[in-house]
Amino acid sequence: MLHYLQSLLDSRFLSPHGICLLWNPELIWTHVISDALIGTAYFSIPIALAYFMSKRRDLAFSWVFGCFAAFILACGATHFFSIWTLWNPDYGPEALVKMATAAVSVMTAILLWRLLPKALALPSPVQLREINSVLTQRVIERDEALEALRRESEQRLRAEEQVRQAQKMEAVGQLTGGMAHDFNNLLTVIVGNLHRAQRLSGPGADGAQAALANALVGAERAAALTDRLLAFARKQPLQPAEIDLNALVGEVAELLKRTLGPQVEFDIGLARDLWPVHVDANQTENALLNLALNARDAMPEGGRLTIRTRNLPAGAGPHGAALGDCVAIEVSDTGTGMTSAVLERAFEPFYTTKPLGEGTGLGLSQVYGFARQSGGTAVIESVVGIGTTICVIFPRIAAITPATMSEDAA
Repeated sequence: MLHYLQSLLDSRFLSPHGICLLWNPELIWTHVISDALIGTAYFSIPIALAYFMSKRRDLAFSWVFGCFAAFILACGATHFFSIWTLWNPDYGPEALVKMATAAVSVMTAILLWRLLPKALALPSPVQLREINSVLTQRVIERDEALEALRRESEQRLRAEEQVRQAQKMEAVGQLTGGMAHDFNNLLTVIVGNLHRAQRLSGPGADGAQAALANALVGAERAAALTDRLLAFARKQPLQPAEIDLNALVGEVAELLKRTLGPQVEFDIGLARDLWPVHVDANQTENALLNLALNARDAMPEGGRLTIRTRNLPAGAGPHGAALGDCVAIEVSDTGTGMTSAVLERAFEPFYTTKPLGEGTGLGLSQVYGFARQSGGTAVIESVVGIGTTICVIFPRIAAITPATMSEDAA
């Protein structure tokens, strides 16, 4: 092996490559410039590969770039040796460089062919774009499904809350109705005996007459209170008839203009071709008066009160869908509004936000009970600082059935 290397590196009997070119300047310098440019380019390519690999450490099969860098460096060295041997006959070292280049080339070629199936299995940029598009679409579909699920969950929670509220109001109504019915029977006896005592006491007993009159006034107020409780419990006697709500609102509006005072702007909006309803006209007037007076109290500095009527076809809203075709009376104000806590209890009997002695807390509960007994319902929408809208809903006259009336009157 040592003898082989000595023979390979011995250049004493060799001539430089330039002799073969007869030292022709054109040939010599053409070779020199070409090999210098090729060698320089070969040496710069591994630097570019090394920089690329340093920035992209996530590359698959990064080792193959190292093999290519070694192969290209060896090729560049052979070109620089070609320039050297034009004047120096050191063909042995040049042969060793070519042997190293051959070894690196063969190794790179073998590894490249073995790598080829794995490289072909990698997705192309077009395939990656297609996969990314599919994934993006699936993400969009997932987000839409999650949003639909969220909306459905919110609707379910609202429905459950409405059911719980209805069950609570039903339980309170049953309890209130039973107590009011028994109390009303006792008041009937008390009022009857007070009238009898007035007749028996005679005109000369002024003190007794005054005491009996005061007792009678208190008993009649208590009787009126029980009537409101029976209205909330849907057990008050009604005299329903077919009425035109537009005409009724027009009649009540004249009274309200004189009652509300100058600080409240009053406006009505009557729907054309309003469907007829089958309700008690007197109780409907009382409900409108209650709502209008509550709205006035919610606007201590003045504001606008609006009463509107409109048809509510089935499916136009949650209550229309539940009750079928309905007619709605909306009483809106620009008052202080209600908080969510107040809104949840607004229809409960004896619940009021007014100061002590200024309200019984039965106004809205009476309206709610009357609407329910008439086969409809009442709902409230309110925003603090903006105002409140109370919507009393009655079924269209064709939608009322004997079963509905008997069920609500039970």
